[in-house]
Amino acid sequence: MSTPPDDVLAALIAREPLFHRPEIGTSRADFERMVADDFWETGASGRRYDRAFVLDELDRRYANGAYDDDWRCEDFRCRALGVDIYLLTYTLHQGPRVTRRMTLWRRDAADWRAVYHQGTLVQENA
Repeated sequence: MSTPPDDVLAALIAREPLFHRPEIGTSRADFERMVADDFWETGASGRRYDRAFVLDELDRRYANGAYDDDWRCEDFRCRALGVDIYLLTYTLHQGPRVTRRMTLWRRDAADWRAVYHQGTLVQENA
């Protein structure tokens, strides 16, 4: 399709990395609002996770307070795939671990909701 308007790109960048933006929320209710009812994820391991698993894992991670991440995102790209559907891709640096990330976002009347998320490990020579 096409490149989205700058305000769409800015709104989506502000939401990544997904589930690691305390200013958007850290409670289960916050995470439930962030993702579509049919959300699923493919992890860097290649494993597929459904919405319930992801929400349970986030509960566990945030149970002891803030989840402190020293991560860096770069090379954001966004493409409109349809009416209010956008694909956002970026590179995530987690210390020495580097992954390529993509999130499929849908804008509805209430807010943005992630529909799908994937992480792929970057090999040293890639």
